[in-house]
Amino acid sequence: MSKIAVIKTGGKQYKVAEGDKIQIEKLESQEGKKIDFKDVLLIADEKSSDIKIGDPLVKGAKVSGLIEKQYKDKKITVIKYKAKVRYKRKLGHRQNKTLVKIESIA
Repeated sequence: MSKIAVIKTGGKQYKVAEGDKIQIEKLESQEGKKIDFKDVLLIADEKSSDIKIGDPLVKGAKVSGLIEKQYKDKKITVIKYKAKVRYKRKLGHRQNKTLVKIESIA
């Protein structure tokens, strides 16, 4: 029976299962390294018969993953504009991301 978990990283929460690949904010590590997420908010099985909810974190729980890729996300365009004062600025931004494959939930 596979498990699901809710983890917190980069100021966001992600619902993950074993074998999932998630795109998260950049982690300071290299490709091919293992990483453990200690901020686990919930652990449950597929049928929701065994649920552990943290207060705010589940004690002793961790989610292990493997960093597959470090990359930049697609470019977004930011435009600032003020009417009637001839003010307009156009900026672009590419966010650094990390692709992580979830290996185990314990």
